[in-house]
Amino acid sequence: MLVFVFTALSLLSPCLATIPRPRGVAISMASFYKPDVPFQCLDGSKQVPFEYVNDDYCDCPDGSDEPGTSACTNGKFHCTNAGYRPINILSSRVNDGICDCCDGSDEWEGNIECVNNCKELGRKMREDREKQMQLQDSGYKVKLQYMEEGKKRRAEKRAEMETLEQSKVELEALKNEVEARKIEVEGPEKEAKEKHEQAWKEVQEAKKAELDKIKAETAFYEMDENKDNRVDLVEIKAHAQFDVDNNGEVCDSEAREHLEIGEEADHVDLEHFMEKVWPNIRDFYKSPAEQEDKGDNQEIEPKGKYTEDDGYIDHEEDDDEDEFDDDDDIDDDDDEEENRVGENKTGEEEAMPEYDDETKQLIAVADAARKQFTDADNALRDAENAIRDLQNYLNLDYGPNEEFSALKGNCYEYTDREYTYKLCGFEKATQRPKAGGSETTLGNWGKWEGTPEDKYAAQKYENGQSCWNGPNRSVKVNMKCGLENKVTGTSEPSRCEYAFDFETPARCTEPPARASDDTHDEL
Repeated sequence: MLVFVFTALSLLSPCLATIPRPRGVAISMASFYKPDVPFQCLDGSKQVPFEYVNDDYCDCPDGSDEPGTSACTNGKFHCTNAGYRPINILSSRVNDGICDCCDGSDEWEGNIECVNNCKELGRKMREDREKQMQLQDSGYKVKLQYMEEGKKRRAEKRAEMETLEQSKVELEALKNEVEARKIEVEGPEKEAKEKHEQAWKEVQEAKKAELDKIKAETAFYEMDENKDNRVDLVEIKAHAQFDVDNNGEVCDSEAREHLEIGEEADHVDLEHFMEKVWPNIRDFYKSPAEQEDKGDNQEIEPKGKYTEDDGYIDHEEDDDEDEFDDDDDIDDDDDEEENRVGENKTGEEEAMPEYDDETKQLIAVADAARKQFTDADNALRDAENAIRDLQNYLNLDYGPNEEFSALKGNCYEYTDREYTYKLCGFEKATQRPKAGGSETTLGNWGKWEGTPEDKYAAQKYENGQSCWNGPNRSVKVNMKCGLENKVTGTSEPSRCEYAFDFETPARCTEPPARASDDTHDEL
């Protein structure tokens, strides 16, 4: 049965208002369905009598002759949906017992009663659209602030970069100048210090030589048992430490070897002993007292003393000489001896004396020059580091109008049942367990990864910590319009590949001008 719906179109041209419109045909397509001429299939394949339109038989290959019936599987039925959004559905869904159009027009045979809820859906659609427009409007205002601040920040950093570049040139020149001055004054300082230290070294060496001489003389008179001011074969053979072959006795050859004398001689005097014998035995020689296990660190009192005039004299033979009145006098004498040889009571060497005033002045001048160089070098390093930081900032893409620069240097957290996720804009994304534990780097700033049409729809953070037997972690941050910067959700679509949902005013666009109502009721 051919059914026509005639519509009075007061808002359209008079021409269209007089054209009858078959069921399922949109107003915009009514001019192709004229009842007084044959119907031309919309694909141009053939013509059929107009009576064939909506006769429940598919004549046109494209199904355009049956918009209001289910005869053609590839036909299109137009839902007017007055008060809501008009749509086209497959003609095969017409009169299938399911309400596809909100006005119920697709079930015109009446096999099922459809409730017309187009006005309710339209009202809900307009409310949602109004909320979205308000969101875009408010967010875009914030975005404008971001853009202004971002452009200002970039301009400031460029100006700062230029200033630092000029400052760097000046700091390099200053560093070279103070370095030359440092080198100049360090030469005299080094020379004066080396001279002082060499003099002290010579004093120390002289003291050591004096101490070694005393030890050599002491050893000589310890071995001179008969006090004849010489050491002979018999006296040296009495010391088991000269038993080279460890056979229990010191033979003549061993004694001669240590005394460094030939077969024709049988003794050495003090001069020969100190020159030839002592250098060879000083490292292992032990006095009789030391050989009796009285301890290596115990001072051994000589059995006598040696004088230039009288040679070696026993203490017993010196009874008529000056005697010590008490122990304090002995201690004072010992201290004097220790100081004389450059050692204190603990056997440690004396500290090097202070530099003279002239050397101190040279050191002060060199110290001041070194400080100036250090300050200049640090200032240059600080400038270079600041330039490097500025270059890193300026090399980043913060959007076509710097709107995303508001995310730089700020971090945003989101917590689910197990983890706390953190996104630090243009730096990194991390994850840490709520129960405690170390933080895991999910990715470091990589690039923008939106679509070719919308580059700034997503960010990619890559080269995070590697998964166990898996790839390095990475994060894709999907960005959409919001009134504030925040992470709204996280997921792990693939192993070690995470996805963050992020809202930011930087993604809001300028809303279109509001119309009173962009839905059209087709009457």
